[in-house]
Amino acid sequence: MNISVLVDYVLIALVGGVGSILANRGIAVFNDGLRPIMPEYLEGKIDRKELAATSFAVSFGLIIGFGIPVSIGSTILVAHSILLAADIIGTWTPANKWGTALAGVVGAVYGVGLLFGLSFIVSAFKMLPVNFLGALSLLGGPILLAFCAFPALAVSSQHGAKKGMITFGATFVAYLLATKFGVFSVGNGIKITLNPIGMSLLVAMLFMLYFAAQIKGEGTSNASLVNVFSARVSRIKKNWIWLSIMGGLITAASSVLIIAVDVLPQQLLVKGQVMEAAIATLARAIGFIPLVFSTAIVTGVYGMAGTTIIFAIGLLLKGNPIVAFIAGFVWMWIEVQALAGTAKGLDKFPGLRDMGEHIRTSLTDTIAIALLIGAALACNKMAPNLGYFWVIGVWLLNKKLKKPLVDMAVGPIAAIALGILLNLLRIVHLF
Repeated sequence: MNISVLVDYVLIALVGGVGSILANRGIAVFNDGLRPIMPEYLEGKIDRKELAATSFAVSFGLIIGFGIPVSIGSTILVAHSILLAADIIGTWTPANKWGTALAGVVGAVYGVGLLFGLSFIVSAFKMLPVNFLGALSLLGGPILLAFCAFPALAVSSQHGAKKGMITFGATFVAYLLATKFGVFSVGNGIKITLNPIGMSLLVAMLFMLYFAAQIKGEGTSNASLVNVFSARVSRIKKNWIWLSIMGGLITAASSVLIIAVDVLPQQLLVKGQVMEAAIATLARAIGFIPLVFSTAIVTGVYGMAGTTIIFAIGLLLKGNPIVAFIAGFVWMWIEVQALAGTAKGLDKFPGLRDMGEHIRTSLTDTIAIALLIGAALACNKMAPNLGYFWVIGVWLLNKKLKKPLVDMAVGPIAAIALGILLNLLRIVHLF
């Protein structure tokens, strides 16, 4: 095992282990849906069993249905596959010093097993009668361009369809211009090439920020939250060392390209587009700042990856895990110290504060439809014509289930299920 591989395994073990410890001690969790439940436990309103059951209920489906399926076929893990598991491991282990130690060990073993297991799965796929690994690579294809449309959708949701269409049109024009005129010669045979996806996303983000910034006010909703929940804000600041260590580890893991915050940055990294992945990560983080800060103030429990900006810092420091760890450590400390001040500052720009909710909804809708289209392409490559039937059928039938899968999970699961089914059919000579 060479040094770089060893570093990968050590980092992913530390991310899983420390993340599980944070969840075990109620310092931070990754799932935004679990965070509001944590104070109920910390204040004795629900017991540990109820907390563990809730953690499992809100996270397990995303791990199995989204995080791991999307990570298959790549050595780059989607954060959901390990950080949501850390939530579960942390809440399922006892709330004492032995339970904390156990959480750290189990989380570390899970992280190593996840990274090794995905590598093993990739090798195993190559031995199947029908190797559908190549087809699965089409899953993320539509995401790269579809992602550029989410700002227009967010603008339309927040400011109306007219401004949304203006943003969409500007995004479209930016892509065309970058494609046609995006190569510059600067002498000595050196050329600079502007990435059309990165440039169109940048233009779309600028329009989204411009429209949101036009809404100003003198509200005090976040300031009131800080005043009412000052003890919970103090609780987060008291645990800054643990949060900073986690921030450093995630940043270092991001810098060696073994973990990405979401599926779009992951797909960009697979294609070697590191700077574009960093831009996409920053764009995503903007939408989560109001959510993370507001829920942290109310609950006294921080986000395991903070505002997720640390993932972008890691990408900008690609190949330098030690420097990335230091940068992530410092940045997470800054986030924690700025928690109250930033939340109050957002009151002056309610448009920017409210923009976060529209970004999150738009991202979810965009990624879900892009993964569905990608799954259709992947399945059609595995089984021409039959693949479209399979994906459409699975999507529609899922809607009829009493407990349907989240939309983002349907496409990847349908594609993997078809690949397995085709191998079984090959064995009995029906395909």
